[in-house]
Amino acid sequence: MIIKGIFLFLAFIGVLGIFGKWRFPGQQKLSDAKCPNCQRYRIGKGPCQCQKCRP
Repeated sequence: MIIKGIFLFLAFIGVLGIFGKWRFPGQQKLSDAKCPNCQRYRIGKGPCQCQKCRP
């Protein structure tokens, strides 16, 4: 009975993982927050601190 519960739990977590990869809420917003040159996440509203983005 315990093994059956464990398998059901793992199947449920697997289904959640599949749907989480399929549609991740806020994914577009996260990709917009990356620097186009170094692909690091920008924190705040200022420019990126990498050397490529500096004038």
